[in-house]
Amino acid sequence: MIDTALLLPPLLPWLICAMAVICGTLIQKLAGAGFGMIAAPAMTIAAPEWVPGTILLLGVLSGIGSFLGARNAVVRTDLPPGFAGRLLGAVLAAFIANAVVGTDALPVIIALVVLLAVALNLAGLSLPITAKTLFGAGMTAGVMGTLTGIGAPPMAILYSGVESRRSAATQNAFFGFGMIVSIGALAVAGLIRMPHIALALSLAPLVLLSLVAVRPLVARFERRAIRPWALGLAALSAVVLLAKSI
Repeated sequence: MIDTALLLPPLLPWLICAMAVICGTLIQKLAGAGFGMIAAPAMTIAAPEWVPGTILLLGVLSGIGSFLGARNAVVRTDLPPGFAGRLLGAVLAAFIANAVVGTDALPVIIALVVLLAVALNLAGLSLPITAKTLFGAGMTAGVMGTLTGIGAPPMAILYSGVESRRSAATQNAFFGFGMIVSIGALAVAGLIRMPHIALALSLAPLVLLSLVAVRPLVARFERRAIRPWALGLAALSAVVLLAKSI
């Protein structure tokens, strides 16, 4: 468990966390998914005691900040069933969290979730967007996101065939809401502490700066262009984390 007297990690781990947050935010803004897949493995390697709480706190800022810039493109009728599923998934995950958060099992779980997410993305699965699939994807994302900070892949699969701007905006809406719900679930479980908040506050300006810096690219960005790089970076981070943990 994290030492509450140590609010921030040392400088080098903090810098690794900072780079992970910047990369994750840029990809989240452009593609509507990717913050957790990029940030979680790197931050777990650099500062394992600060995850998943810090990732979730920063994820709220990344998701909502990304959503606000393109909220007029959100498919609003999709939100209620997805939100309901995410809420249920977070509640279920809260019962599991105390058994894995702060243990040696969590890094392994995070690495495997990232590799699973990469595999699902590469598989090219295509599912119809219906109330049932939105609820199911939301619930799966709720469990994954609350335990590991990686909740975007299920929704990313559903929206893989949707026009880029609408897909990214709607996924960012799900991501921002999901992070809030997951934070609530972990807080109730007593797993959000002052060190998580302190590290999140120290990194929050980087999220905001990244959102501003990437803005000129959004209008002409084709999300498929960054997909191979994002998946490759996520997979590499997950493999390193897995090798370090077993």
